[in-house]
Amino acid sequence: MKASRFYQLLTSSVVPRPIAWVSTRSRDGVLNLAPYSFFTVASTKPPILQFTSLGHKDSWRNIDETGEFVIHIGTETLIDRMNETSAGFGPKVDEFETAGLTPLDSTIVSSPRVAEAPIAFECEKHLILDVGNCSLILGRVVNAVVRNDVLASDGLPDFTKLAAPSRLGRNEWGLTPPTVVRDRP
Repeated sequence: MKASRFYQLLTSSVVPRPIAWVSTRSRDGVLNLAPYSFFTVASTKPPILQFTSLGHKDSWRNIDETGEFVIHIGTETLIDRMNETSAGFGPKVDEFETAGLTPLDSTIVSSPRVAEAPIAFECEKHLILDVGNCSLILGRVVNAVVRNDVLASDGLPDFTKLAAPSRLGRNEWGLTPPTVVRDRP
């Protein structure tokens, strides 16, 4: 099977995939924003998030050089803007401006937060590990910001209020599905 076809098989089979919407700032101060659908929690103590960059893109370079980034959780209402920031813009293009998004100063890192996103995890680079044609980027969470309107009564994000989209295969995006509750045995 050709490598491109195997990529399509993997991304159409491993579904749904949550999306890390990653903001960075270059050494020259240019803002970058891009979605990554190879994303998960790598550790809870210390809190470390991980996303995978297919190749060395602007986000990878900025994180490698500055050691800082912010991972956002987007919403269904932001799908078009998230998708827009996936375009192959050059390193001098500010994706916040291109997508009509509002950068907000972060509390600890120099990379800005997306004002429109309900959850933001400010991260400092923990490790970048090259694996095949990809790089695993692990960031230690140094601050988290969660908007009140997506919280449940227990103070944690409510899945249906958050309405975070996911990536499926091809050009498909997943929307908030129905859920079921199962207690662990």
